[in-house]
Amino acid sequence: MAQHNKIYLQAFYYDIALGRDVGPEVDFFLDAYQHYTGSELKSALEIACGPGYHARALAQRGIDTVGLDLHPEMIDFAKNQQGGNADNLSWITGDMRHFQLEQPVDMAVCVFDGFDPLLTNDDIIRHFHSVAENLNPHGLYLIQYTHPRYCSLQDYGSFYYEGERDNIKVIIHWAINNPVFDLITATAEVETKMYVCHNGQESTTVYTAIERLFTPQEFPLLAQLSNRLRVIGWHGDFDLRQPFDNSAASQYMICLLQKI
Repeated sequence: MAQHNKIYLQAFYYDIALGRDVGPEVDFFLDAYQHYTGSELKSALEIACGPGYHARALAQRGIDTVGLDLHPEMIDFAKNQQGGNADNLSWITGDMRHFQLEQPVDMAVCVFDGFDPLLTNDDIIRHFHSVAENLNPHGLYLIQYTHPRYCSLQDYGSFYYEGERDNIKVIIHWAINNPVFDLITATAEVETKMYVCHNGQESTTVYTAIERLFTPQEFPLLAQLSNRLRVIGWHGDFDLRQPFDNSAASQYMICLLQKI
């Protein structure tokens, strides 16, 4: 569970570079839940929530929501953002491999490659067990992951994020070391650089972490091994009409699983 821990300690700067409107993504969560279950979403969990973009947006839609993250710095930051103290929103600092909510939820979501700190199959199966334990009967779990065209065993790729706010500029350049995946473990050592210009004062920090690559075929197999979840749908974007395929319109790998 070592996914760029140090970079997440700087939640304020992280938010400047990565903050975005997640409204269309939350629309998709609600639509997907209605489509696959025939019911209205009433409660949700955001796993590896970071600054809690989706958790806060879900709560603003009237959904009882929980945000879970390994890093207390991120949870503290999320609480202090607009909507972070809503009555229908709570926060938990914890490990995604073993956690317990006060009440189960209808749907869990894990987006923006929040899944890749799970480095071993045992980690994933333990995680699936915890998710299932905290879902209502027939509840859904949505995982958004990078499309294989953008990150593969042959080419990790390079990712760049930039933002500016209140005379503070932040640039995050992911994978500056041309990472190479180990063909046995499917993991790679990834270096990420954060540049900050804060009121004219510049700083650059490089962070290193181990990440795992997941292929589409692994999700159904690992779900089957967990004996708690099953894959029920795939999408290539936050749009029910967009299949997960190799077309240009398919930008992500979005996997929908359901509690057995």
